[in-house]
Order: sequence, then C-alpha cells, then structure tokens
Amino acid sequence: MRKFTFYFFIFFILVFALLLGGFSQNNARADSGYVGAETCKGCHEAYYNKFMKSVHGKKAIPGSPANREVCESCHGPGAQHVEKGGGKGVAIFAFGRGVSAQEKASKCLACHEESKVLAFWNMNRHKASGNSCNSCHSIHKGVDKLLIAAEPDLCFNCHRNIRAQINKQSRHPIKEAFVGRQALKCSSCHDTMGSFSTEPIVSFSGSRRSGTDKMIRADSVNELCFKCHAEKRGPFMWQHPPVEESCLICHEAHGSNHGKLLTNRVPFLCQNCHSVQGSHPRRPYTNLHSFQGSATANKNKFFGRSCLNCHTNIHGSNGPGERGETFIR
Repeated sequence: MRKFTFYFFIFFILVFALLLGGFSQNNARADSGYVGAETCKGCHEAYYNKFMKSVHGKKAIPGSPANREVCESCHGPGAQHVEKGGGKGVAIFAFGRGVSAQEKASKCLACHEESKVLAFWNMNRHKASGNSCNSCHSIHKGVDKLLIAAEPDLCFNCHRNIRAQINKQSRHPIKEAFVGRQALKCSSCHDTMGSFSTEPIVSFSGSRRSGTDKMIRADSVNELCFKCHAEKRGPFMWQHPPVEESCLICHEAHGSNHGKLLTNRVPFLCQNCHSVQGSHPRRPYTNLHSFQGSATANKNKFFGRSCLNCHTNIHGSNGPGERGETFIR
C-alpha cells in the first residue's frame, strides 16, 4: 500500500509540474505578443495551408518555423495586428514594396545566413541591384526551391534582353527538355546567390568579353564552357589564341542569328583578326575570279566562302607541320 501511495504521489507531482509549465508558457507567450498559427489561419487559411505543405512547415526539419512561432517567426508577433482588426502591414511585418530589401532579406538570413550557398551574398549583384529574397522566392508557395516561377521564366522577368537572345535560331538548349528533364537552366551556368569569380588581369577583348562579372559557376568563362565542351580544352600543339583568351570573343553565350552561337558570320568573324594580306586571298574580287576555269580555280570564292571549310580544327590542332599550325587538320 505504501508503494502504491508513493508512485501515485510522484505521478501527481509530474502532472502538476506539466500543467504549471504549460500555464507559465502560455502566459509568457501572451505577454510576448504571439497569438499562434491557429489565429492566423482564421483569416489567412489559404496562405496557412500552402505554408504547411512547404519545407518551412515541416516539424521534422530542425530549426524550421514550424518548430518555433510558425507564421510569426517571419512576420513577428501578431497580437496588435489582431487587436487592430488586421490589414496588410497593420502592426505586422509584411513583405511589401514599402519595406526595404535589406529588412526583408534580414528575416530570411536570420536562419539561412550560415548556409554555404550564401557565402558570397554580400558580393551578389542581385543584392546590389536592390533585390531581396522574396524577389525570387516565396515561403508560402512556389515550385522547385520555393521559386515564384520556374526557370528560365523567373529570370526573364528582369533579364528581358536575354529572353530575346534565347529566342534566336542558334542558342543553348534552355527551353528544351531531354529525357523528361530540362536540359539547361540559367542556374546551370550562373550562381544566382553570388560567386567569387574575378576579372582577368589583362584582356585584349575587354571586360565585356571576359564574362566573369556575371556570377558564373567557374573561375573563368573558358572553365565554365569546358564543363560541357571538354573536347575544346586541349592541350593542343597548335593553340588558337582567341580560344585561350575567352570563348566569348567568337561566341555569344545565350543566342545568335549565326550558326554555333557565333558573334558574326564566317568569314567576317575571322577577318576581325585576319586581314586580307597573307598567304592567300580571303575575299572575292571581280568577275574574273568567278565561274571561269577548272573546278580547282578561284570560282569557289563566290560560294562556300567559309574559312571553316578548310580550317576545320579551329579551336586547336595537334597536326604536324604547317597543316597543324593553320588548323587544317
């Protein structure tokens, strides 16, 4: 009997302690101005349902808003907001246009600042342009990575000049899908959260052709291109100087009206560096050189005028002698 009384007393003490703790917690919660997610749900049920389906609404994830103050983790205490009858931005933090980008980003960085993805956020051109996290992400709804729209349409909202280039006849496969998945995304080449790539020390092509101010996922443009176009890396016995400098000297990154994303049509592209003076003429002359003579005469100057008809290994060659040096083989 004594043993039963002892265990009953211990059980009573534990229950009393739990009730007292809950009562104290509720009082502290009320004093701090938090009203709880259920109160928010009363007016914002649609947002609440979408939030609970998102990664932020999962209690299985340590440190998520669902394990803290739920809605009020980002929007702040809502007691005064409820007392004043609600309304957008009334005694509550709203991610509206009137709030500075720095204030909005600080709410997200309170949890995500230590993420390795955001290591270069302070050097990010998106941040310098006045964008905040909610410019691209939505905590309530969204597609992959809580983006407010899928790539590349999300990026095209601001980068409309790139949209025009992607619609040209020669482009990277941004809009195509291979084996049920998107072939390339903007984020395949660009780190939207910022990168540490820098300008080259000296470039005869200028900074416009270096491309390293575009938050690319490599230390240089060439290193980025070689991730897919490894056959162009070399090393070659005979190296074409523009290839060593930057792929962007001859190619456009997003789209072109010329084949193979070239900045200009061959032979005009080649003549930017190679003048008409040299071992053989590089342009048609008069009717004298047109359709007269044998098949090996100069008649081909009026058709098939691509330098690449002969200089096929234009990126580099390991061929012997003069043929390799001139990228013929």
